[in-house]
Amino acid sequence: MRAFAHPHQSLHDPQFFLMRGRLRSNFEIPARAASLRSGLVRLGIAVDAPTPATLADAASLHAPDYLAFLRDAPPLWAALPEAGPEIVANIHPTPEMLAQSTTTPAHLVARAGQFTADAACPIGPGTWTASLSALGCALAAAGEAAAGRSAYALCRPPGHHAYAARAGGHCYLNNSALAAQALRDAGAARAAVLDIDSHHGNGTQGMFWDRADVLTVSIHGDPGFYYPWYVGFAGEVGCGENLNLPLAMGSGDAAWLAALDVALARLRAFRPDALVLALGFDASEHEPLAALRVTEDGFAAAAQAISALRLPTAICQEGGYAVDHLGALLARFLGAWA
Repeated sequence: MRAFAHPHQSLHDPQFFLMRGRLRSNFEIPARAASLRSGLVRLGIAVDAPTPATLADAASLHAPDYLAFLRDAPPLWAALPEAGPEIVANIHPTPEMLAQSTTTPAHLVARAGQFTADAACPIGPGTWTASLSALGCALAAAGEAAAGRSAYALCRPPGHHAYAARAGGHCYLNNSALAAQALRDAGAARAAVLDIDSHHGNGTQGMFWDRADVLTVSIHGDPGFYYPWYVGFAGEVGCGENLNLPLAMGSGDAAWLAALDVALARLRAFRPDALVLALGFDASEHEPLAALRVTEDGFAAAAQAISALRLPTAICQEGGYAVDHLGALLARFLGAWA
């Protein structure tokens, strides 16, 4: 199996994070990538650095004004009086505001609220370059899948919370969704995204909500108690090709793997030509929030079950923040991939 990573991903080094009213260190740090690479080394998998993606690549699903904001806003933000080192919105437009307003605001502070969903996606001077590099890895893995093979993309920052025109939850460009689109563009009549990150893949669901050519399936912690809070519940079906499998907090291996069986049955019924696996290790028992408490054995069993579909697969890294354990978890997962 080929693996892709890019050194420019370390240019994104977010500092701001707000959790239950407290400022704390951001979970999504460059050391995550180093730990994941150690897992590839353990398996003897060589890592290739692909060409970074372009704005045109991202624009296949993302809105042009949003992409321009990610690219151009950091130096403009730095020039604001008393600005912090990263773009973090202090106001987000509510439905009432949007319903009553007749003007699209142009001020940078207003656009920061427009283009971000929360305070967990600070935008710094290296965010755009790092995000294009992460997307380049996802597209390289999709290229392998389009050729009938499977590949792993070490994507940092991750992507599955990013909507077409909104960052959120550590995510800026939706790597997994764009990989699925790349598979469609390469000739796959039907593609599927299976998201096993512990958080609902809300951005991916949103991008394909009205499309029947891409099935989206997400196994995640119950959003009644967990990010993204407002979406990810079982009744959300879109045009019919969306399946959410929320789990009780602290479920463990048995419940998680049972949900995976349901997900795999839906995938078999859909009969995709290729698969994107949004791989998050934040379901691990070692995670800071420990939402689902999946063990290494659970991840290995999942790899065996998913690979048994015998689908060419682009594996795109999403979350996982227990830095000291990520390398071992990735080695165990890819080592079990048939």
